[in-house]
Amino acid sequence: MKSFARAVWRAPLRYAIAALISWACSLASGVAYAQEDSGREPSVAILAYHRFNSTAAADSMTVRVSTFEAQLRFLREHGYRIVALRDIVNWLVGPQDTVMPNKAVAFTADDGHRSVYEVLMPIAVREHVPFTLFIYPSAISNASYALSWTQLKALQRTGLFDVQSHTYWHPNFNIERAHRTREDFRRFAAKQLADSRTRIEAQLGTPVDLLAWPFGIADPELIEIASALDYRAAFTIEGRTVDRHASRLAVSRLLMTDADTPAVLARRLGESEMNDQKSNIKERLP
Repeated sequence: MKSFARAVWRAPLRYAIAALISWACSLASGVAYAQEDSGREPSVAILAYHRFNSTAAADSMTVRVSTFEAQLRFLREHGYRIVALRDIVNWLVGPQDTVMPNKAVAFTADDGHRSVYEVLMPIAVREHVPFTLFIYPSAISNASYALSWTQLKALQRTGLFDVQSHTYWHPNFNIERAHRTREDFRRFAAKQLADSRTRIEAQLGTPVDLLAWPFGIADPELIEIASALDYRAAFTIEGRTVDRHASRLAVSRLLMTDADTPAVLARRLGESEMNDQKSNIKERLP
């Protein structure tokens, strides 16, 4: 707690406010800054969702309620600690004495689909699961599939939803780079990142310093632009768990689909490998 307080006191105002949000989410989820004495550096998982549905999965990016609830049960039954994404960010970029629980896992949802409000919110509130939402403001209160600003404010009021940037209109940066000059592309990318932050902060009144790269596309030039705009962390969908050596502006997440049953999720989190290692150790014991 002392290291957390020092970090808040020394940080710029934007980051101090964000850190306080993280602390509140940690309390809401029952997670403290504590680390098990396992003798090894923890590896954490960040799960990335898009849409939710009560019954059928309409497409590959839609996860049924039954699948999501099965994933939650699996995580809790196997000792995973559900934390706010900001807890992981603070661990990645904070002082070296900032610690993280072993088997920590954070939840994110991209694009701002209305099912986050209609389907996910009641489950998140019931189960006390914090989520970070990465939205692109051009769709909010405009597209038929998207959340409204009023719904986003309602989500915020639960104390479980942090709303962050997914650029302004979710461009494919590889396509945009192909038909622009280098200078034009850099201006375009910077505007996408800056305008998203400005609009979200103006509408919701909370700081924006986290970014999810559209389509998971991140390269050195884009990372340089995000750094110049003071984004504290940014996230891809490379499908790996994360240790403390991860690049803060290209942090990997695991893209979740309806095919991620508990057995599949176990493999993706390395649970099968861990069980195999435990079995091998037992076999070698006299």
